[in-house]
Amino acid sequence: MFTLRTLLSAALTLGLLLGTSSAEARFGKRSRPSQSDSPRDDDKDTHEATPVGHEDSDDDDDERERRRRRRRHVTSDGVADFGFLTFIFTSGNHRLRVADEPRYRGEVRQERHAAPLSFRVGFQAGPIQQSGGGAGDLFMGIEGQRFGVDARFTGIAVDADDGSNEVDSISLWEAHLTWALVSQERIRLRAEAGISGARAPDISFVGLSLGMSMEACLVGPLDFEARVQATPFPYRQVDASAALALHLGAVVLRGGYRGMLLDDAGHVDGIAHRDTFHGPFAGLGLSF
Repeated sequence: MFTLRTLLSAALTLGLLLGTSSAEARFGKRSRPSQSDSPRDDDKDTHEATPVGHEDSDDDDDERERRRRRRRHVTSDGVADFGFLTFIFTSGNHRLRVADEPRYRGEVRQERHAAPLSFRVGFQAGPIQQSGGGAGDLFMGIEGQRFGVDARFTGIAVDADDGSNEVDSISLWEAHLTWALVSQERIRLRAEAGISGARAPDISFVGLSLGMSMEACLVGPLDFEARVQATPFPYRQVDASAALALHLGAVVLRGGYRGMLLDDAGHVDGIAHRDTFHGPFAGLGLSF
């Protein structure tokens, strides 16, 4: 039951992020009245005569019907929006289940970080100390009781180090398979492995990527999260972060601190160029 709900929640979230709304026109295109709304030739040319002293009851009935339709449309939209917000703030992976193990049969137990299937997506960003820039992340992942996948993209913009007024941009990405070494209600510890890439002003890299991550319940809906990732070759990258995450249903608010080391190992001009970035960050995400 929870697996089906998680899949539906993930599909709904991706649909809202990637899909188009039921607007009157497509993006960038002027809306045009539909054929049913445009006046017909018959309506313009003829009009049913009404005897003197009698009201046009057909027109009144049509107008009342249009008003009822508008009220129903507005009411249904309001109910749908309220229902979606209620769903977002009451669902999430901090849910309960009835245990079916013989020893605990019938007990209500919290799945927390041991959910059979979970989906997460989010964004986080923050300034970079001593570099006059900032960094932002987009991430998405889905995992079962033990195995999962995780994808991340990081964009970094910092002032150029040559004294000019230009900005240097660095793009980083990761794609990992994850394995939960520990999967319990109050803690999840993962080992991660995959590939990573970096794109700098004068060179691009792709290499092996390894990592560890954990989520642990502190109190109530408050979690502690930590993550470290490393790329040993052909370039060197170490990325570590620690954060507190507040779960409000499926909505997750997080804030923490991050440090990063990047080393091109001399592949650009024979001289190793090394940069360190660190600073606080805040983020918003969804977790089902």
